[in-house]
Amino acid sequence: VNTDGEGADAGGGDPMCVDESAGPVVVGADQCEGARLQDSGAAVGIEETREGQVPVSHPGGGMRVRGATVEEAENEEAPTVQGSKEGAEELLLKVVYSEEEAYKLYCDYGHRTGFSVRKGKQSYFTGTKRIRTKDYFCSKEGLKEAEKLTDENFNDPHTRTNCRAMVRFRANSQGEWRVIRLVSDHNHNLVRPEERHLLRSAKSLIAGRSCSAADAVLYGGYQLGGVPSQMAASTSVTNNAETPWQDLLPGFSGITRTSAVGTGELQRIVSHLKSRANLDGMFYWDVQLDRAGRMSNFFWRDGRGRMDYDCFGDVVVFDSTYRLNKQNYIVAPFVGVNHHWQTTMYGCALLADDSMSSFTWLFKSFLEAMGNRQPRSIFTNQDQVMSNAIEEVLPNTCHRIAHWHIQKNAASRLGALNASKAFNKMFTKCMQGCDTEAEFEGTWAAMLREFKLQDNKWLSKLYKLKQKWCGALNKCTFDGGVENEPQCDSLSNIFTCIVDKSTSLSTIVAAVDKLTEDWREKEFDEDVRCCQRPLSCIIKHSDILNHAAKVYTHRIYKLFETYFLDGCGATKFKALPCEDSDTYRFEMTMQGRGSRVCTVHLNMSTMQLTCSCSQFETMGLLCPHTLKALSIKNVGKIPEIYILKRWTRDAKQWVFNPKQYESSYQECMDDEAGYCNHAMRYAYDLVMKSEGQEELRRSLWEALEGGEKELEKYQNATQYAQSYAT
Repeated sequence: VNTDGEGADAGGGDPMCVDESAGPVVVGADQCEGARLQDSGAAVGIEETREGQVPVSHPGGGMRVRGATVEEAENEEAPTVQGSKEGAEELLLKVVYSEEEAYKLYCDYGHRTGFSVRKGKQSYFTGTKRIRTKDYFCSKEGLKEAEKLTDENFNDPHTRTNCRAMVRFRANSQGEWRVIRLVSDHNHNLVRPEERHLLRSAKSLIAGRSCSAADAVLYGGYQLGGVPSQMAASTSVTNNAETPWQDLLPGFSGITRTSAVGTGELQRIVSHLKSRANLDGMFYWDVQLDRAGRMSNFFWRDGRGRMDYDCFGDVVVFDSTYRLNKQNYIVAPFVGVNHHWQTTMYGCALLADDSMSSFTWLFKSFLEAMGNRQPRSIFTNQDQVMSNAIEEVLPNTCHRIAHWHIQKNAASRLGALNASKAFNKMFTKCMQGCDTEAEFEGTWAAMLREFKLQDNKWLSKLYKLKQKWCGALNKCTFDGGVENEPQCDSLSNIFTCIVDKSTSLSTIVAAVDKLTEDWREKEFDEDVRCCQRPLSCIIKHSDILNHAAKVYTHRIYKLFETYFLDGCGATKFKALPCEDSDTYRFEMTMQGRGSRVCTVHLNMSTMQLTCSCSQFETMGLLCPHTLKALSIKNVGKIPEIYILKRWTRDAKQWVFNPKQYESSYQECMDDEAGYCNHAMRYAYDLVMKSEGQEELRRSLWEALEGGEKELEKYQNATQYAQSYAT
């Protein structure tokens, strides 16, 4: 018998290899002790029926075991089920015709139940490479060497708990694969329904279900008068195959691709937005009319967009470069970065033109939709009209020109010069590689001189706007790392996949909603990973790295870890005296990166840090130089004042509870409008967090009912007091 552990482990960890010389055995499954093999020449016997096992009759098959002949005696072995019967009958009645189909069948069962699957041992027909029996296990089968089971890690998806759940398939001489043994009980918690798509063995099952009605409309060019065959089989982003396609695009009946914007097309957009507002109590949309009273500009954002803006709205990227050539409309999204450094949608607009009045109206509408809270920074393309509108509506926001837009323009403005590596290196350094204004000025002058560009009009115009794009001149402006690779690429190509000259406006609105949902699915996936998968620090016993791993999301921790290694492993320092005995001053030089010196000040009594590179001010993470200083002074934790909440795992926790800040709470209690605003957002956030889990929904309902009873008691007591007084 050949025992094959198969490297294609779908559930994590290494599968066990088992010697089957004594007959078919299930690794870690005591329930399989009843399996009996007769002596040489005998068939596999019927397994002992115990309490909890249900014999089910269907053909099995014979086999050879390590030289002992086992003739096919297909009617002598009845399949058994131990444990829960739910879903067992369907699984036992299925017939498949290959190992791959058997694996997918059990993966589908595991996906519906809530566990991941690992491939196990297999045996062969004697003298052949044809598989005779094949076992699949729950991914938490067995125990990992030297791993101790505790209450904390028992339900971690990566911890083995010696779970007994398994299935055994047997193939007969006709190539039919059937289940002959199923152990369905698990000794650990199963995954909740809303998280099942994250199971490793379920990935392949979900991959084939990603098409949605929005995709069909967008890429197929369908008219929704009837149900296209391709669309009839599509599913929503939650993979609910039973969702009618008509329900996926409310208000979009009769969508067609049109060559010009007509009244019907605009009405379809309004119908869709109204439908969204009916479903989402915090949905916001606005329309601007032209002089003739016709609808011209649209802006919308949903309730989740407002919540995300409350958490991450310090940086906004506004891109108005996507234009529908045929209809001449601009598709302009407002996006940002969340705590996983992923793109998140705040809202979107459709603009008939790029006039001052359109931009002014749009920014005012955006500001109103976000509770009149201005972002700290906004990144846009190089448009003077838009810049004027931002100055008027967002006077407290730092307006920046996005680097990817400058580079895109450079490709068309500088011609063959773009192929020069030397030029690109100097140009990039001018944008984000200079440490001081003097260094920028020297590099810019050298670039113009070396490549004879003193008379280039585009560069001259760009130089006049240097305050809006030069990193050396914006060292104290927070940008959330949106200019860093690879983040800038994803933010600069948001709609290239869904905008073309023939796409209708109503289809674009649907596509924006679909794209937004996709981004939110990714954020949810990453949230779950952060909760379930512990991070392993590259330096196992580093206190400050372990602290960062507990605080930050996985993506942000990896950035922090890189900075830490740079600081501690590649930084020379010189300690300098200070007048204050609690303050230390260091001059830091990164090895192999020129002679640039960064100065760090560290006050040990207040744990205040400053560095001349200003990375914390722009990115919100401590730089290699400050981390080196903390290491020198044996500081084992990140000072609390330098943990920016927007990068932490708890970035979205307690954001809407006004008690977090005493001033907000007092304002909330004193002002009726402020109270309504805070209460609605708080309640909406709780509803969004609970909607995917039945237990949480029930708990929230009970809390609301309890609150209602308290209000009734108070009102009754007040009425009684008033009647008594009269």
